[in-house]
Amino acid sequence: MDEKRSTIKQIKELREVPGAVLERMKEFRRIKKAILEALKPEPMTIPEIAEKTGLEKDLVTYHLMTLRKFGEVETDRADDLDEYYYYRIKG
Repeated sequence: MDEKRSTIKQIKELREVPGAVLERMKEFRRIKKAILEALKPEPMTIPEIAEKTGLEKDLVTYHLMTLRKFGEVETDRADDLDEYYYYRIKG
C-alpha cells in the first residue's frame, strides 16, 4: 500500500494542477453548496434559488443540470404556470 501511495504522490508532483483550474473547482464547490443549502428546507424553482443565493439564473440552471446529471438533485413538480420545475435534493 505504501508503494501505491508513493506512486500517487509522484504523479501529483509531476502533474501540477494550474491555479486557474483550482480556483474554478473551488467556485463550483461554493455554488454547489449554496444551491444545496437553499434546497434543504423545501423544493424550489430556478428563480427562487437564484433569489435566495444571489446567483444569476443562468448560473443556477447550469449547476442544477450538473447536479441533476450526477444524481444529487431531482425535479419535482412544475409550477402553476408550467414555466419552471421545482428541484429538490435527491433522497
